[in-house]
Amino acid sequence: MSSNSSSSSDSSAVYYVPESSIWPIVGAAALFLIALGAGATVGDLFSGRGPWILIAGVGLLLLMLFGWFRDVIHESMGGLYSAQMDRSFRQGMSWFIFSEVMFFLAFFGALFYARTIAIPWLGGASNNEMTQLVLWPDFTAHWPLVMTPDGRETQAMGPLGLPLYNTIILMISSVTVHFAHVAMEANRRSRVIFFLLITVLLGAVFVVLQGEEYIHAYQALDLRLDSGVYGNTFFLLTGFHGLHVTLGAVLLFIVWCRVVKGHFDAKHHFAFQAGIWYWHFVDVVWLCLFVFVYVL
Repeated sequence: MSSNSSSSSDSSAVYYVPESSIWPIVGAAALFLIALGAGATVGDLFSGRGPWILIAGVGLLLLMLFGWFRDVIHESMGGLYSAQMDRSFRQGMSWFIFSEVMFFLAFFGALFYARTIAIPWLGGASNNEMTQLVLWPDFTAHWPLVMTPDGRETQAMGPLGLPLYNTIILMISSVTVHFAHVAMEANRRSRVIFFLLITVLLGAVFVVLQGEEYIHAYQALDLRLDSGVYGNTFFLLTGFHGLHVTLGAVLLFIVWCRVVKGHFDAKHHFAFQAGIWYWHFVDVVWLCLFVFVYVL
């Protein structure tokens, strides 16, 4: 069947092949610019042009998301999709979340290695006799490692205050998005709109409070990305999680706009369901992060 067919008497028998799209290569270029810009900003490369490269990458990524979502929505609302496409979307989202799980496992693995293997070994564990040859004289092997090689002492970020508030916010948002899903399955659109909007707003509040936490870390605790292994792991874990929360909030906001426009029903709402999967994923990651980064 031609890829531009818009209907079929038996949609379950239709194998829809999407038309060629420029959005994958645009997304790859955007991610490249983001990585290049972030690295140049941190490393002060390219004569200070790093932030501009980073902004260009983020802008191109947003353009890609808008264009790709627009095309997928038009195809879905045009009746082009079938049961085969629904399975493809579910498998694709499942593999995407699995890749994100492995992504964060790598960072948690680095945290585990630094805390339980590297730092004790540098402190003399396992009969290591090279410590004083490679480290500064007053090195103390404990976590968090707040003393940097240049003699600067930072402070660790505790679990109370903003981190605890953000934990409560994300847990509440997990409940509200569940209520929205239950309402969707009951075809109660007004409740879906209400609870989904609350979820998006809670996600936005989380990101804002995390920004406040970073300002506090830099100004009051002298805790920065270059503050040794503790600063590295703290900002990489929390920063990448904050980026995922931002992406999840954007996805749910797009779904909210579609619900307002009358898209979806009780049986056909996988885009909404995919957003919920992703949101629950970032909630679980934050719980693990809160325990292993802030509490322990």
